Formats: sequence, C-alpha cells, structure tokens
Amino acid sequence: MKGRAWKFGDNVNTDEIIPARYLNTSDPDELAAHLMEDADPDFPSKVSAGDIIVGGENFGCGSSREHAPLAIKTAGVSCVIAKSFARIFFRNSINIGLPIITAPEAADGIEEGQTVEVDLDAGVINNLDAGATFSFPPFPEELQGIIREGGLMNYVKKTEAGP
Repeated sequence: MKGRAWKFGDNVNTDEIIPARYLNTSDPDELAAHLMEDADPDFPSKVSAGDIIVGGENFGCGSSREHAPLAIKTAGVSCVIAKSFARIFFRNSINIGLPIITAPEAADGIEEGQTVEVDLDAGVINNLDAGATFSFPPFPEELQGIIREGGLMNYVKKTEAGP
C-alpha cells in the first residue's frame, strides 16, 4: 500500500469519522462522501484511493457503529495507522477488511501530506519523504486472510468452500 498521509489527533471518535446525522443510510458511497467532514469539511473531496489516515491515541473511540470503518474503506483509504485503537473499532475494521495498524512511532513520525508505504506482510511502514522506516508486529495469518479476502464474511465463505 502506498499513499498520502492524512493526520488526525487523539481520541478521534466514530461521530467525527462519520457524523451521526448521516447514519440514516447504509449506502457505503454516501457514507464515504461525508468521511471526516466535521474535522475537515474538505476532506471527502481531498482524499484519494490508496491514501492513509494517521491518528493518535484511541482512534475510533465512541459508539460501536460499523459505519465508521466502512466509510473509511469505501473512500479508498488503504489503511489506518495510529498509536492505539478503540477495541470495537479495531474489530469492526478487521471484519470489513480494513487494515488498521498500531504503530506509535510511525504515528509520531509521519506528517500530513507525506507519502507512506506499508507492507502488511513484513510489518514495515516507510515514510518515503522523510526516509524513515518503522516496524509493527504483522497480523496473525488468520487476520491477514480476513484482510486479504476483503472482510470476515468473504474469508469465512472461502474457508468453508475449501481450497
């Protein structure tokens, strides 16, 4: 994965990721059109496929709404890197196949607008603009499989069908 970094701070909650006023729809494209707009009203028009969100501590806190990671993924964000994640947000993200990476040093060492490359299998994050490399523990094979298949339901269908 390679993309431009968009930086957000600590305690970004699910209402900031996708404001509650848009929860009257489950249309992923409609949700993506309002991603992070309360934090940055122009964000939905600036984010591009492959871009990466970088957050601080406790990213995805608040309610357990699945709409938040869905909006991120549908907007084309390839992954989220943060110092830490709310547990329910972490699970909801993995369940839909959105890679989220706990890497405090990377979250501190990446500035908005920098180009970042992530290798999920190797557990490596490269800040190409700063020439910095960060490591993180790669996901266990089962979680890698869920992400590779685009989410838990696809993974289960494939593993039930057999090789």
